[in-house]
Amino acid sequence: MTRRVLLVDDDAAVREALSQTLELNDLEAVTAGSFVAAKDLITPEFDGVILSDIRMPGRDGFHLLTYAHEIDAELPVILLTGEGDIPMAVRAMSEGAFDFLEKPCAPGDLLSVLERARKTRALVLDNRRLKRQLEAGDPAARMLFGTSPQAEQLRTRVRAVAPTGAEVLVTGPAGSGVSKVAEVIHLMSPRAQGAFVKRPAAGMTIEAFDTLCQDAAGGSLFLDEIPAMADAVQYAVLERLEQGVAARVIAGTTSDLAQLATSGAFNADLFYRLDGMRVRIPSLAERPEDIPVLFRHYVAQSAEQAGIAAPEISQEHLAMLMAQDWPGNARSLMSAAMRFVLGMPEEVSVGSGLGLAEQMAQVERSLLIAALGRQNGRASAAAAALKLPRKTFYDKLARYGIRPEDYRRASDA
Repeated sequence: MTRRVLLVDDDAAVREALSQTLELNDLEAVTAGSFVAAKDLITPEFDGVILSDIRMPGRDGFHLLTYAHEIDAELPVILLTGEGDIPMAVRAMSEGAFDFLEKPCAPGDLLSVLERARKTRALVLDNRRLKRQLEAGDPAARMLFGTSPQAEQLRTRVRAVAPTGAEVLVTGPAGSGVSKVAEVIHLMSPRAQGAFVKRPAAGMTIEAFDTLCQDAAGGSLFLDEIPAMADAVQYAVLERLEQGVAARVIAGTTSDLAQLATSGAFNADLFYRLDGMRVRIPSLAERPEDIPVLFRHYVAQSAEQAGIAAPEISQEHLAMLMAQDWPGNARSLMSAAMRFVLGMPEEVSVGSGLGLAEQMAQVERSLLIAALGRQNGRASAAAAALKLPRKTFYDKLARYGIRPEDYRRASDA
């Protein structure tokens, strides 16, 4: 969240006092003694908020407010006056001032208003960054969100791999969006006008592979969780790739395919064939600075799907999200956004009228769901993670009406 406050006041003593208040509260005060001195600091790139006196020689605070909103209509401007008359306050608010304070104002009141203005400014700037990303042009910018160096490296790698036409291996932790990245590669390739067909590799026969290649002819075929493909099919697929197929093959996995190939659990030749064009998706734990961007996007998306207004997201809530590990990555964050939009708390809190047994049941149910989510709906793995016997685990699922398949990843987010 922005820390910059442009402080405009012709009284040097007032500027000094207000600057000290701001700096003592970890805010960056940028001072000016007049509109003329301040105007060059008010640019489209200014990322802070403005705190200005109204009564100043020459151009007053109202003129500064008008000028600032001509530069940026969403720039918060807080006006100060020593007179405090009602007509002036009404005029300030009607002309678009963020708030109006009377001098001398208590530090607590000033900081409270500045906090609201800074949160508003941070939200506006984040939304603009996201909009620029969406409008940047190519599918990598529109569909692969994030402002971190890791996110930019991912987009750069996708842009480099997509035009080649070679087979691609997309890897990433569970829930990181393997199939989404595969689709972006397709959309940025010369085959973008063709079909994008995606299927799980588990249970696939070579006949099914041949049929899918024909279905995706001129486009791309995405095989999800390639390690689940039977050994004999792996050999046959390698043969087909060496002979040439009608579709571009993109394989995805959340496993360490190199390790599986080394141990003999996956066809090494097929691995090396696919690995020539590898795209690795970083986990959210590697790029926590992307969590606010992604969460805001998912909240807007969830609110639109639910047909309701998107709720305000506090900086405290974003900080809480950034402090979590997110083993389920984008998929888990998306689920958290939906719960947030629907007003469902992240943590079970003490509810009015609920006894201890009911509260403990809520906690237990949330832990079971969280374990299934982390294990992509694999009940045995979730039971092991919770250190529960399988029968006990299934009994609890039945008690709460939880179905593991509801948390199984059919394809990545």
